[in-house]
Amino acid sequence: MISNQILQSTVEGLKNIARIDLCVTDTEGKVLATTFSTVDELEDKILAFVDSPAESQEIKGYQFFKVIDDNQLEYILVAKGSSDDVYMVGKIVTFQIQNLLVAYKERFDKDNFIKNLLLDNLLLVDIYNRARKLHIQTDAKRVVFVIETASEKDNNALETVKNLFSSRTKDFITAVDERNIIIVKEIEEMETYEDLERMGNTMLDMLNTEAMSKVTIAYGTIVNDLKEVSKSYKEARMALDVGKIFYSNKCVIAYNNLGIGRLIYQLPLPLCKMFIKEIFMDKSPDEFDEETLMTIRKFFENNLNVSETSRQLYIHRNTLVYRLDKLQKSTGLDLRVFEDAITFNIAMMVVKYMKYMQTVDY
Repeated sequence: MISNQILQSTVEGLKNIARIDLCVTDTEGKVLATTFSTVDELEDKILAFVDSPAESQEIKGYQFFKVIDDNQLEYILVAKGSSDDVYMVGKIVTFQIQNLLVAYKERFDKDNFIKNLLLDNLLLVDIYNRARKLHIQTDAKRVVFVIETASEKDNNALETVKNLFSSRTKDFITAVDERNIIIVKEIEEMETYEDLERMGNTMLDMLNTEAMSKVTIAYGTIVNDLKEVSKSYKEARMALDVGKIFYSNKCVIAYNNLGIGRLIYQLPLPLCKMFIKEIFMDKSPDEFDEETLMTIRKFFENNLNVSETSRQLYIHRNTLVYRLDKLQKSTGLDLRVFEDAITFNIAMMVVKYMKYMQTVDY
């Protein structure tokens, strides 16, 4: 349904052109938009006109018109005056509002279709049939971006995204909950994942500066058919979750760059617990002090180089060796050995994943 604000803007604009006062009411006589103040006196006449079979009627200096869409009476238009010019303007305004109804209904239908498409609520045959009716190309290349806002119902973020894509009529912007803005974007044949990364960073910069919104952006893989859009959406959602667990310093996350985090995210929790118990025995990884964790992080950052790690930590090489020996005694893993270092790193990622799963509701 058209908003009252749009109706008000429409009748005011047409009054400025035609110099004729106009009013739009619902079928119960409630005023939705008007350019004159005496419309309350017409309520009885409007209700009588609603019940009459006439599509237009002139009563005591006012002309009444029915705005009908799909054989359904939607609005009553009142034009002030009884001349032929007023009648002509009334018919033009009625036609304009009817076209607005069609446009808004198509927009609503498209938004509803895209939401159901993302959530896998449509049969394959329905996807193609409804896409054809809504004039949506089925074989275009598309990708799904998901923008998660820090707060619920971030209208500034939503408006900024809509303005950014306002000239892109083949892109769809929607939401399935109150914290995520979803963009189904049609991309050109020559565009690559590097281009998608740039798009993500452009959106991030605009949302940070213009909407003052703290957001995280994720995107799925490029798909070639409309029926695969839900796949790209699921990938983007997974990228958001995996990013929160393993890449919390990144604000733009691509599904195809998740690395081993994608694999760990899909492991069942019982298997994770079994793996952690096997690696750390009865010792909990949470028992490592900050000094030990900092040593481990720096050692990995420097590709297991003892000399460089000790230099960056401002400690003697022997001190670092002592810490690594101490860790080996408690875990059985020597981080100077590549295989043990990989095992330890994966184990710590699994621990992060388990902690995350304990804090969210599934």
